Amino acid sequence: QVQLVESGGGLVQAGGSLRLSCAASGRTFNIYAMGWFRQAPGKERDFVAAISWSDGRIYYADSVKGRFTISRDNAKNTVLLQMNSLKPEDTAVYYCAAALTSRFLTTIRGYDYWGQGTQVTVSS
Repeated sequence: QVQLVESGGGLVQAGGSLRLSCAASGRTFNIYAMGWFRQAPGKERDFVAAISWSDGRIYYADSVKGRFTISRDNAKNTVLLQMNSLKPEDTAVYYCAAALTSRFLTTIRGYDYWGQGTQVTVSS
């Protein structure tokens, strides 16, 4: 089992920045990649970004490219999501997830463990 705990959400004005953190514990040696997803009210959970634990390969959704940066600290089993130039449409609950294989890393089906989520609200 892998446990994931997110932190760093909050309220920010449009154009501002937030940094989300996700700490993994448990059987972390099984993790292949970690990712971030988000879900706005009444909408589906969407992929945001992912990073491979071994080679650092990175994936981004088109909607966040150039504004969000995902990074990892393997020693601390932590993944970060730096979010800059935030827009009201970025408002959502952000979820951290861990994948045990390299398949489908930009989709929900690729992930085996999920955090509880952290709210990000961007005011206009």
